[in-house]
Amino acid sequence: MTLPTVALPSGISVPSLGQGTWRMGEDRRRHADEVTALRRGIELGMTLLDTAEMYGDGGAEQVIAEAIKGHRNEVQLVSKVLPHNASRSGTIAACERSLKRLGTNHIELYLLHWRGRHPLAETVDAFETLQRSGAIGAWGVSNFDVDDMEELLAVPGGKACATNQVLYNLTARGIEYDLLAWSAEHAMPIMAYSPLGNDNRMLRHPSLQRIANARGVTAAQVALAFVLARPGVIAIPKATGLDHVAENRAAADLSLTAEEQAALDAAFPPPRRKQALEMI
Repeated sequence: MTLPTVALPSGISVPSLGQGTWRMGEDRRRHADEVTALRRGIELGMTLLDTAEMYGDGGAEQVIAEAIKGHRNEVQLVSKVLPHNASRSGTIAACERSLKRLGTNHIELYLLHWRGRHPLAETVDAFETLQRSGAIGAWGVSNFDVDDMEELLAVPGGKACATNQVLYNLTARGIEYDLLAWSAEHAMPIMAYSPLGNDNRMLRHPSLQRIANARGVTAAQVALAFVLARPGVIAIPKATGLDHVAENRAAADLSLTAEEQAALDAAFPPPRRKQALEMI
């Protein structure tokens, strides 16, 4: 089955399920397995690959470079500039380094990893320069809350922001209070990082296990299906084993019932008030 897609403001569509690379590229002994996992994910339709200059100090971008050899036209790349590099000249230089590590001349989506000391206007100006040169296709942000997004849109060119990548999973549902609705109102997709949590504690929850056992799937697949069911949300889980890659892909074909959604809401309650944006 073909993966559902989510449209970016530019009109370009990307798979609603991609592949993350956080913690990849940190150990040469795992390099071959990481490359193999990414290639298998691409074969299964998870062609949106998310990385950052921070991941493995550029090592994750090098893993992607090897994984996409011979398949560059089949994938969409996302990378990120660190806040301390996000001045006008610093953003351009960081992007050039990422392009070199990725072995390409174009990044489909380039993000500001989180807010730092450099004015947003400088970063946006750099993004626009990179777009005009063809180095990037679109730009966005990461770890921005509603007030940050409002400030961004007030900056010249800020309304061209294509996406906001934030932490979102069953145990981190704070964005459901306001950011998800705000993003939908502005036709700006959310990219959910760590959709399976940052450890295995969430996946051991009895309610999640009961649903998984009844459906004959894994707890991780139920948790991922929960995120993928949200309109306008793109999930980017990481997997370094072939079984895990296949498990993630199968989760996109899992539709949760209203009763299962209600059970998850009871076990992992949605927010009732504004919460500080969670980050890891």
